Amino acid sequence: MGRSTARRASRRTGPNGGGGRSRSRSRRRGRARRGPARAVLALTALGAVLLTAGAAVAYWRDTRPPVTDDQVADVADALDASTRTPAPSPSPSASPTPKSSPSPSASPSASPSPSTIAIPATGPGTFVTAQADGTTVGTGSRVRRYKVLVEEGIDVRPSAAAAEIADVLADDRGWTRDGANSFRLVSSGSYDFVVKIATPGTVDRICGAAGLLTRGEVNCSVGTDVVVNLKRWVLGSPEFDGPIHEYRALIVNHEVGHRIGHGHETCPGAGRPAPAMMQQIKGLKGCVANAWPYDEDGAYLGGPSVP
Repeated sequence: MGRSTARRASRRTGPNGGGGRSRSRSRRRGRARRGPARAVLALTALGAVLLTAGAAVAYWRDTRPPVTDDQVADVADALDASTRTPAPSPSPSASPTPKSSPSPSASPSASPSPSTIAIPATGPGTFVTAQADGTTVGTGSRVRRYKVLVEEGIDVRPSAAAAEIADVLADDRGWTRDGANSFRLVSSGSYDFVVKIATPGTVDRICGAAGLLTRGEVNCSVGTDVVVNLKRWVLGSPEFDGPIHEYRALIVNHEVGHRIGHGHETCPGAGRPAPAMMQQIKGLKGCVANAWPYDEDGAYLGGPSVP
């Protein structure tokens, strides 16, 4: 009985003689009591933090500067631009090609303008006959048939040249006004004279064969040939201030005048029309340049004869 009592006492007091079980239960009860206290402290601290943050947010809302509509738009645009794919830059449009205006059709008989006609120094000396025929012009009993020839290789159309020469000889201010001579353009058969348009070198050869010195500058009349220098046909004369077609009329009237028997004449007086038979390229001597042997009233525009 003594041993069992001792063992019971030992279990109650523990190795150190104290109450072991009682102390263990006391420690467990202490820890249990401290757990709720710590939770309360943690919740209290969290509440303080949240209260402080809420106060800060309220303060920031009350003190921040107002955001303008422009700032909102800028931000929205920036966000939009950062998320959308940039559109490709438009390439510059090519200017529309201007529609060219249709050029007026050239008349079949039109010649190149004088400014575009080349003037070779010389040519082959062979000629092309204008395939053109006209009616008789004038009332004179003497009908003079003529052809028009153009040297090969020059930029003058034979048909155009023939039409222009025919117009000159048909003009009322021309040689038909004398009442004795009429003219008719032909392309074949017999003829009284030939009008040849040639390069300066060819003119010099034809005229030089008859002893005439043209020096590549002037025209001449030799036998049945009326030889027209291409340079004068295209450029006219510095002494003649009229249009080129008027100067061509002077060439034709002067050389055809020789063919029908007229010699050279000179200026009849200052300010008066220069005679068509005057060598106007050598100077007007006070006269006014003139292409026609007659005026519109039928008066002869002559001057003193020159030997």
